[in-house]
Amino acid sequence: MITDILFNLIMFALNLLTWAIILAAIISTLIAFNVLDTRNRFVWSIADFLARVTDPLLRPIRRRMPNFGNIDFSPLVLLVLLQMVVRPLVVYLYTGIKTGMWPSLI
Repeated sequence: MITDILFNLIMFALNLLTWAIILAAIISTLIAFNVLDTRNRFVWSIADFLARVTDPLLRPIRRRMPNFGNIDFSPLVLLVLLQMVVRPLVVYLYTGIKTGMWPSLI
């Protein structure tokens, strides 16, 4: 029961993080192309909030990635890491805890 609630909370947090990364990438692109104006307080608040949420996770990826000019691939790399590493690991741990049997990783 507690494991179900904890698993659902972790998956919900991962879903929220995924959407925050996508929205931050879209908003930063719209700001870069002058579609959105950061002088608007509402736009600035949303962009600032999303930057504060996603930048601590994107900064280490940006440091290790080569320079591609003005294109930032770090949100894409983070989304792939979340989908291919973190989610299966959480499901693997949940399955192991819930059933008591640990399936092989390979």
